Amino acid sequence: MFKAIRRITALFALLLLAVKGVFTFLSWVERSDESASAWVDEDEFEEVS
Repeated sequence: MFKAIRRITALFALLLLAVKGVFTFLSWVERSDESASAWVDEDEFEEVS
């Protein structure tokens, strides 16, 4: 009985860490996109297009 409770608790903790990791990665991608656009010169961007 206690082994099952420990396994369920471990599974819940693992799922929580996985969800936290996904949200951390997505927020990092969003921040890197915002900072990358700040370095793009609009004139250079129009010349490339």
